[in-house]
Amino acid sequence: MKKAHLAALVFAAVLCSVYGESHASFHSGATGKCEGCHAFGGTSQYPAAGAVPEQGRTSLRGSDPSSTCLICHEPPPGAVMGEAHFVSTASGIPGQLTPGGDFGWLKKNYRWRGEGGAIETSQGEKHGHNIVAADYGYHASQLKPLAPGGNYASAALSCISCHDPHGNYRRNADGSISTSGAPIIGSGSYNTSPNPDANGSVGSYRLLAGKGYKTQAQAGQEFLADPPAAVAPAQYNRSESATDTRVAYGSGMSEWCQNCHGQIHASNGTQHVSGNNAQLSFEIIGNYNDYVKSGNLNGSVSESYSSLVPYEMGSEDYTLLKRVANSDGSNLSGPGANGDRPNVMCLSCHRAHASGWDGMTRWNMEATFIVENGAYPSVDRGGRAENAQGRSASDVRAAFYDRPASRFAVFQRSLCNKCHARD
Repeated sequence: MKKAHLAALVFAAVLCSVYGESHASFHSGATGKCEGCHAFGGTSQYPAAGAVPEQGRTSLRGSDPSSTCLICHEPPPGAVMGEAHFVSTASGIPGQLTPGGDFGWLKKNYRWRGEGGAIETSQGEKHGHNIVAADYGYHASQLKPLAPGGNYASAALSCISCHDPHGNYRRNADGSISTSGAPIIGSGSYNTSPNPDANGSVGSYRLLAGKGYKTQAQAGQEFLADPPAAVAPAQYNRSESATDTRVAYGSGMSEWCQNCHGQIHASNGTQHVSGNNAQLSFEIIGNYNDYVKSGNLNGSVSESYSSLVPYEMGSEDYTLLKRVANSDGSNLSGPGANGDRPNVMCLSCHRAHASGWDGMTRWNMEATFIVENGAYPSVDRGGRAENAQGRSASDVRAAFYDRPASRFAVFQRSLCNKCHARD
């Protein structure tokens, strides 16, 4: 494993020096250079400029798809943390603060004594999507052999289960998603992205795959929904100690998640309603906009947005989405302020990759208080075990993307109250 990891790091460095290309521009909304992911001649040695791979040899540079992705998407030792393309921290406190979260939380296991002295745990594999990346210490979930609400095998879960590695899915000028047509001229994920026109399309949001997609590992799991309409700010892997990173989620996120979790929101009364048809009621919109923190319901619609409880705007208007997406606090407007028809979605409560909490949630839903007596409950700074749950203060602050505890109430309860404070 160490040799494979070393070879991967050497390759990642050489990739930029040979082609003069940054990691951030490698995909450019579509397919990167073939040799970025595939080995030439079945070896892990970087080819000479202009070399052609052996016919029929398409060996990945990593032991598996996700290991190949993490060659570039996990920082090597000594690298600057927080570069846009990083989604994993090798060890220690996860430091990637992207909206989707850091896969490193999958490696964090916690133990504490609960009521009556019984040992309780928060296992790492409960913290997110358990991608299989053997070279980087990520393994399939042992607790859930199949995707909750679906049949996708956990043993087959990888980065390319969700993201099309060849970037074929594109958004066209008429808003349609296709795998062919006008060439992809750039990423379609950001508020700085170009607009598609008759001469060029843009890549799907985050290179997410769409209708008809299936991997060799799960040939029978063909996607039924296209990628969602969403726009991220150009700066997004960043601390939220001062301002939130606001992704403008437009529509279709929950429908896309249902490609693998088709029955997770079945109408059986046991799960939270979610999706394009789960529009927020006037009462919920009022609650969201009024809620500031526990005990304070004096907020205003112009400043009510929280990236800990995002919502979908019910819109595919990219002019609107680009205007709303930001990371500098320039638009904090809540639901209803932009002429939108907001709804709850899967990412209103969950991170897409992983989080510091069970169920990959954005805050600890299993604690009575997420702030206790003005501080994050933790094993090193006090707080009841039922709230600290074996975590250090540094762990908790990282899970809250560097927010100081003072951003919350002295005794802050669950952020479910952002929508349900008066229910």
